[in-house]
Amino acid sequence: MLRQALEQKLQQKLSPAQIQVIKMLEVPTLELEERIRQELEENPALEEGSELKDDETYDDDLNDDGGNNDDMDLEEYMMDDDIPDYRLKTNNSSKDDKHEDIPFSIGKTFHEHLIEQLGLQSITDKQRVIAEYVIGNIDDEGYLRRPVESMVDDIVFQSGVNTNEEEVEEMISLVQEFDPAGVGATSLQDCLKLQLERKTYRREVDIALKIIENYFEEFSKKHYDKIIKYLSITEDELRDAITEIAHLNPKPGNAWGGNLLEKSMTTVVPDFILENDEGKLRVHLNDSNVPDLRISTTYNDLFQTYTDQKGEKNTALKEAVMFAKQKIDSARWFIDAIKQRHQTLLTTMQAIVNYQREFFLEGDDVYMKPMILKDIADITGYDISTISRVSNSKYIQTEFGVYPVKYFFSESMTNDSGEEVSTREIKKILQDCVENEDKRKPLNDDALADVLKTKGYPIARRTVAKYREQLNIPVARLRKEL
Repeated sequence: MLRQALEQKLQQKLSPAQIQVIKMLEVPTLELEERIRQELEENPALEEGSELKDDETYDDDLNDDGGNNDDMDLEEYMMDDDIPDYRLKTNNSSKDDKHEDIPFSIGKTFHEHLIEQLGLQSITDKQRVIAEYVIGNIDDEGYLRRPVESMVDDIVFQSGVNTNEEEVEEMISLVQEFDPAGVGATSLQDCLKLQLERKTYRREVDIALKIIENYFEEFSKKHYDKIIKYLSITEDELRDAITEIAHLNPKPGNAWGGNLLEKSMTTVVPDFILENDEGKLRVHLNDSNVPDLRISTTYNDLFQTYTDQKGEKNTALKEAVMFAKQKIDSARWFIDAIKQRHQTLLTTMQAIVNYQREFFLEGDDVYMKPMILKDIADITGYDISTISRVSNSKYIQTEFGVYPVKYFFSESMTNDSGEEVSTREIKKILQDCVENEDKRKPLNDDALADVLKTKGYPIARRTVAKYREQLNIPVARLRKEL
């Protein structure tokens, strides 16, 4: 049974201006610059330049009367967009002008390089179709990871060429002879084997090839004692063979220069710059490329003209000025959001610098204090979510290098002295222990836990394993060297 009833409800909603401020807090400097350029293009009421004071005049180059636009026809101004296209075009060239094409260079992609080598082979049309399909299935790292039986079926359906696994494997072997060495391999073991087979025979190359072919699992797990026993070789001979293997390329596709052009490089632009003036730490925003913004005086005058106008106001003029008001409001919200973003970022970062003062003076992780989002939220008075947005994807430039802001947040634990220390400090000591260990007998997690306990940090083995994985340090067996 349906019923209608009145109900009062209290609900909190964010205004468009508040939503814009929240979004502005999250973006780093590079994205902010792009966001401002986009807003300048989309909103004609927004323009570059510092805000005008009340006693300043606006120099409008469009006016021929020295900047006095009191007599400007508002309707004529609103009709500027209707100028015919032919009046906006000009012909400044003649038949005597010299026209030259500017040459430009272009590189070949990895797959184009392989197709080019295929064109030099004396093979049948059917073999060429199969080989081209094989090349098309090679990924950017140079590997052929699709099963042969799957390619056979696809070639039949897509190209209408009846083939079998033997013919496809024959073309795979042909492609594996192409440059770079190792291309078309189905696994890392296969890739290393293909590269070693092309090398000139030497004792260390022969041993390396035997290791890859017959003892790849022992090699990957660094069971060097077993390899020495199986091959009846000396430790020096094994070391030379491992050196030979270490010089091979596990991803031959990445070695192709033309392919590297397709990969984008990540550039870190710091959002903050920290200056140390004889112990006084000052934080500045890196806003050198962020332009000053202001409301367009033309749009302000347009709205003011309508407001001061007396008498009957036609519908077209009213709609035009309402459009102007919307754009002015949007521009004002955007400018206010930028200002609030700057203030929030500076206040938060300065609080972080003050909290981690010793670290920013010394630049050593052992001076890092345990700090969580709530600590900075309590100092600044902002919400924890605001501190999280400020620290996300932001970087600060110091005299010791560029750090992500999130780097300074860490959990705490209590040492033997009852003091709270940062987990960052423990990770730094753990990393130093691994770097200074005997690589012939690397320390396992239990041994590392014992070392940390002797230094006054009683943590469990499983915690050592967690920190080691966070530092991308492999297990002891994989750190073993000859």
